[in-house]
Amino acid sequence: MQIQQQKNYTPTEYLNFEINSQQRQEYINGEIISITGGTPNHNQISLNFSAALNFSLKNQSYRVFVADQRLWIPNKSIYTYHDVMVTSGELQLQTGRKDTILNPLIIAEVLSKSTRNYDKDEKFAAYRTIPTFQEYLLIDQYTMQVEQYYKTAQKQWIFSEYNEASETISLNSISFQITMADIYNKVEFEA
Repeated sequence: MQIQQQKNYTPTEYLNFEINSQQRQEYINGEIISITGGTPNHNQISLNFSAALNFSLKNQSYRVFVADQRLWIPNKSIYTYHDVMVTSGELQLQTGRKDTILNPLIIAEVLSKSTRNYDKDEKFAAYRTIPTFQEYLLIDQYTMQVEQYYKTAQKQWIFSEYNEASETISLNSISFQITMADIYNKVEFEA
């Protein structure tokens, strides 16, 4: 991510700027940060995971969203974009907005070199302030590696990791399973 400008913006200024922009930006406590484009691996992983989720959850009270859906984290004053997000029940939107969600249940991020540390640390910490948020997956695009975190109680999370094609990831907050081979289908790693 690159800082767009050093000026501190209000959330309203950011939203006005974002609506008229040709590219996506995140808002972090007054700063507007440009989001760079993804790689073919990043896109393929996001597509594989979101398509499997969407198909599995059809006709249920869940909705699956991908990269262009904005999320507001009020306790941290952050507008952000995720790679894949699942909501449960009625969609909760920010007051006065039709394009900004408040109630994620599950979020998955496909890690890139520029966002890896942010996704694992600050972004995860911000997500944890959302009351509905229950599960987080960090999917590496450079090697077969997935980290899964799910909430067991307030301020308590269980961690699991997967790194073999034959392994199956079972989500804790919904009834859904996917193999590592399916997440990484058509993904080409550099030698």
